[in-house]
Amino acid sequence: MPTQNECSRVTIPTMNDDGRIVSGGLKRDERENVALRPQLLKDMVGQDRVRENLKITIDAAKHRKEPLDHTLFYGPPGLGKTSLAHVIANEMGANIRITAGPSIERAGDLAAILTNLKANDILFIDEVHRLGRAVEEILYPAMEDFVLDIVIGKGPAAKNVRLRLPRFTVIGATTQLALLAAPLRDRFGSRFRLDYYDQQALQSIITRAAQMLNVPIKPEGTAEIARRSRGTPRIALRLLRRVRDFAQTRADGVITGPVSGAALELLEIDHLGLDDIDRRYLRTIIEKFNGGPVGLNTIAAAISEDQSTIESVYEPYLIQLGFTARTPRGRVALAAAYEHLGIPYDAPSHPIPPEQPPLF
Repeated sequence: MPTQNECSRVTIPTMNDDGRIVSGGLKRDERENVALRPQLLKDMVGQDRVRENLKITIDAAKHRKEPLDHTLFYGPPGLGKTSLAHVIANEMGANIRITAGPSIERAGDLAAILTNLKANDILFIDEVHRLGRAVEEILYPAMEDFVLDIVIGKGPAAKNVRLRLPRFTVIGATTQLALLAAPLRDRFGSRFRLDYYDQQALQSIITRAAQMLNVPIKPEGTAEIARRSRGTPRIALRLLRRVRDFAQTRADGVITGPVSGAALELLEIDHLGLDDIDRRYLRTIIEKFNGGPVGLNTIAAAISEDQSTIESVYEPYLIQLGFTARTPRGRVALAAAYEHLGIPYDAPSHPIPPEQPPLF
């Protein structure tokens, strides 16, 4: 089984991160913190369907003594796509080489990576949907036929050379499956969607992490952190670290229910995982625009945020909670949002039309 030092790593740029503690995006200071990652499938908690299917696929590939089929993981950030890639490498006893779509700017960059692969290696491409079209053209034959087509020279003297590559596995990860080109998507033999974790799974993850960090924690403290983690392990582990700091400086070092609650209230994270920005977004719709409908550009101007950030970062979780809705006429706040904020709700006299493209 390869060690961490045996894994070739390509430096990748920091992913888009809105800076919030409840963001599922990876923060710079967490990038190298891999100690808490599970090493094998048996160490993983949650994603039962994905784990079972992966176990079957891995066992079959090992029985045939073949590389694993190209695999694609997709879903919201922070759910374990990168961790699963490392788990697969450990289960297969293979080296893993890590890169990201934005870091492969030219076809030559990908060609250099591919020519350095060895038999049964795993190439993990994070944010695979951000690969350029020219780069994808190089990747297609490499994934399908394990060959690399390169052009030597220019003009009439140019020659096409085909290089044979060892059989390897590409593992892709993306948060936006719709942006992945169909020809590339079709070349992944296995595709798995990662869903948000339930309360019990998050509690198991937090308990395991606390043991590895040597932090004493009570079941009620674990439950309090899990409840505010928005179904995302990365957020749960981030909150655990912040609560640990609070417990060590303001309490006796033990994370209890009241200690967790006090620490997270100090961070302005409520019992549903909403932070100050989420509540400001909701209050803007309710108090400034009478609950909507209001256009996205108007909300962005009112709270001084970028429209794309609101649409891709803030709104998804609020929509999942049933707090807001996107309609053809704009955003509206629903009854659950009023109740959460303690504001009296007057039902609209007309029904709210369903979401229809295009959005504001």
